Amino acid sequence: MTPSPTALLPLALLLAACAPRGDAPAPGPRASPKADIAATPACADDAGWDDPAPPVHVHGDTWYVGTCGIAALLVTSPDGHVLLDGATPAGGPLILDNIRAAGFDPRDVRAIVFSHEHFDHVGGLAALQEATGAPVHARAPAVATLARGASDASDPQFGELDPFAPVAQVREIADDAVVRVGALALQAIPTPGHAAGGTSWSWRSCEDGDCRQIVYGDSLSAVSADGFRFSDAPDLVARLRESFASVAALDCDILITPHPSASALWTRLGPQAERPLADPSACRTYAAAGAARLEKRLADEAATGAAP
Repeated sequence: MTPSPTALLPLALLLAACAPRGDAPAPGPRASPKADIAATPACADDAGWDDPAPPVHVHGDTWYVGTCGIAALLVTSPDGHVLLDGATPAGGPLILDNIRAAGFDPRDVRAIVFSHEHFDHVGGLAALQEATGAPVHARAPAVATLARGASDASDPQFGELDPFAPVAQVREIADDAVVRVGALALQAIPTPGHAAGGTSWSWRSCEDGDCRQIVYGDSLSAVSADGFRFSDAPDLVARLRESFASVAALDCDILITPHPSASALWTRLGPQAERPLADPSACRTYAAAGAARLEKRLADEAATGAAP
């Protein structure tokens, strides 16, 4: 007996779903390659900035695609992806490798954002933009630095920061901007002080009904070139204190920082994890540590009359 066309329909649909769709990986999350991760040596907290790391699935739509020493994240969706941070000039190609290794196509990146305009986090942006075709979104204080490819004397670390390839396509965004790609919505949180254009980012990630607020918290450390005194820069100190308060107030289930060691990421993520990835107090703890370092720095300057 010959099956009816209606009876054959489910089989036809199944075969169509399994048919090849071209060489480019489909955008959107996929299962974490846990076997590959387990076979890769664990990253150490004191890892070098350009030490390669494997891509690691963080939660839901979010992947770690940076190096062992410098973070970069890919937030994915069927409509395209958002890349956060560009690492060093040498780290940019490693980020591209990790995006591909995780099963995604760099050409599906629709927007690039970053933490702050220092070469160790934006040094690879020009190359990443060329590979993806995506614009870089930046708050106003960082735009000129990106276009110039170098920091200026307003930065506490001026004179000790390497230059980087200028970034051609930069879209200036408001301080409270939401960068959207499809259903993705990444909220900018101004966190200046470590650098004038410093920006933290927050978004919602859901996985099997488990929804978490992820925060990519910008660097909050009061560090400088030799001879710089924070005591002589009250406006900068005020901006840092405002940034501490902003980060501490965030809804924050999973914290990741531009320098992974600053949030002990490698004790919480990857094959050597020994602590839970999520910690609702993480942003408060991170902000408090930054505040304590600043107050110590100010006390040391007051005690010695000079920069430490």
